[in-house]
Amino acid sequence: MGSTVDLRRRRLFGAAAACGLAPALPALADERGKGIGPKAEADASVPPTEDLMREHGILRRVLLIYEAGARRLGQGEDMEPAVFVQAAEVMRDFIHDYHERLEEDEIFPLFKKAGRLVPLIDVLITQHAAGRKLTDQILQIAPTARTDSGRRKAMIDAMQATIALYGPHAAREDTDVFPTVRSLVTPNEFDILGETFEKEEKARFGADGFEKMVKKVAAIEKRIGTDDLSKYTPKT
Repeated sequence: MGSTVDLRRRRLFGAAAACGLAPALPALADERGKGIGPKAEADASVPPTEDLMREHGILRRVLLIYEAGARRLGQGEDMEPAVFVQAAEVMRDFIHDYHERLEEDEIFPLFKKAGRLVPLIDVLITQHAAGRKLTDQILQIAPTARTDSGRRKAMIDAMQATIALYGPHAAREDTDVFPTVRSLVTPNEFDILGETFEKEEKARFGADGFEKMVKKVAAIEKRIGTDDLSKYTPKT
């Protein structure tokens, strides 16, 4: 016995055939089918709040690099300075100069104007400034930390402070700030916000800027050994 859906399709096809429209139905199905699949999903516009959240994924992966690096440096392991320089460059270029600037220029003013979550927004802005200072320290110290024990400890401290700062920071933005944005703007304004994000990303990093940054982080992960996700699975 056919399903209810199949029965409805047969009835629809029969009605279309009676009107001389049956040949158009398969063509329509083919056209609609072209929009299905990974490429179509990738081509679809990403809502601005989802865009910010997925950028936090890059942030968290850098924090994992810092965590592994700080632990191994603390154990006295000799590590290549370029790993930490490149990770800190991702923080500077993608997180501070792009992601956080968008938040400060486009997202946070919406809350200020509406009088919503203002104390939280003030803390987040202060933390952005603190995060930039920590990244500057890592970039300054990393090249010589390999041969200077004092600078090595200072870099470990800066990476650990970055981890401590951005874990709670990103969590509060993901759960309190970003989900509230839609209530502060009209649907059209929300779409315009997404277009603004997309244009800024393309201007700074070229086409597929997010994807390029993910690949850059993945390459750093391979060098420090945080690329194998299965390593984080608890042993049972």
